[in-house]
Amino acid sequence: PLDLGTRRKKKTDPFTEDGDLKIDYKNSKLLTRFMSERGRILPRRMTGLTSSNQRQVSQAIKRAQAIGLLPYRR
Repeated sequence: PLDLGTRRKKKTDPFTEDGDLKIDYKNSKLLTRFMSERGRILPRRMTGLTSSNQRQVSQAIKRAQAIGLLPYRR
């Protein structure tokens, strides 16, 4: 039988909860929340982002990496 007591709370999208929060490639501190310590972009199931916000965050991270604000993955 399944153990129903071990279910985790579904992660929520911080951009839909907080209207003041915007996805911007210049905000490297915010974007590092969605990257691993090795510089890889975390998947949606780990970040809890909506699919459209995940695409925007990925694009912002790639832009920030291209101009040197964030490190590339090693």
